[in-house]
Amino acid sequence: MDEMAWLAQPAPLIALCGLLGLIVGSFLNVVILRLPARLEHSWRLQAHEFLGTTPADAPAPPDLVVAASHCPHCKHKLAPWDNIPLIGWLLLRGRCRYCKAAISIQYPLVELLTGIASAVVAWQFGYGWTLLMALVFTWMLIAASGIDFRTQLLPDQLTLPLLWLGLLISLVPLFVDAPTAILGAAIGYLSLWSVFWLFKLLTGKEGMGYGDFKLLGALGAWMGAASLLPIILMSSLIGAVIGGTILAVRGKDRSTPIPFGPFIAAAGWTWFVFGDRLLVHYRALFGF
Repeated sequence: MDEMAWLAQPAPLIALCGLLGLIVGSFLNVVILRLPARLEHSWRLQAHEFLGTTPADAPAPPDLVVAASHCPHCKHKLAPWDNIPLIGWLLLRGRCRYCKAAISIQYPLVELLTGIASAVVAWQFGYGWTLLMALVFTWMLIAASGIDFRTQLLPDQLTLPLLWLGLLISLVPLFVDAPTAILGAAIGYLSLWSVFWLFKLLTGKEGMGYGDFKLLGALGAWMGAASLLPIILMSSLIGAVIGGTILAVRGKDRSTPIPFGPFIAAAGWTWFVFGDRLLVHYRALFGF
């Protein structure tokens, strides 16, 4: 057996990708927490430059790679063993070793979600380039969803690279060919763009953000226009159930804005991984 052939075996591949997902999930937590702050800092500097004013002498937020992890409460630098994905949080029982402040449940949840999703992708796609690209697709959706859930912002720094990567790999192609990807990206963006402006003309309010257009356009680039209707339907259903539950738990009314990006991403990932199987079951159920 070739020395790398063991990686192509289902069980080792799934386990390895699951472990890799836990590690990547730890980094995605950094992206989710630090990228919005760095973007806001950059926008403020640009605004001061445009207005010709002097910015406040405030340090830039920590970067995504070099700056060491620290407690957000006491600012104490974390020990390496505190950063072990999932295990570190469990060993600390969800509290900082130094100041005993509660550590957000986001950290283990994102790590666990990324690990499980990465293992599922490995199980579905198997060894090869499609697996590598599917993992990147998964990780970028998790990062974008986490940021949108926390800040109601879908940064171009994530949605646009996802869109362009989908278009570029369509030249190979890995998932869909180039004409299908281009058409999917255009229809994905324009469909929500049209809904946005129609809703605004009728109500005078903005029902969603521009990042949602770009995210759906990116999903169209990866999967084609045929995937968009199922994704929109599933995201609307998921959003109605989960969003309604969140509002009820928080005691908010329906006018309270909730991010739609995580629901689009969840529906898009589900269709990306299980779309063929879901379509078979749908046709069998309704006799198509």
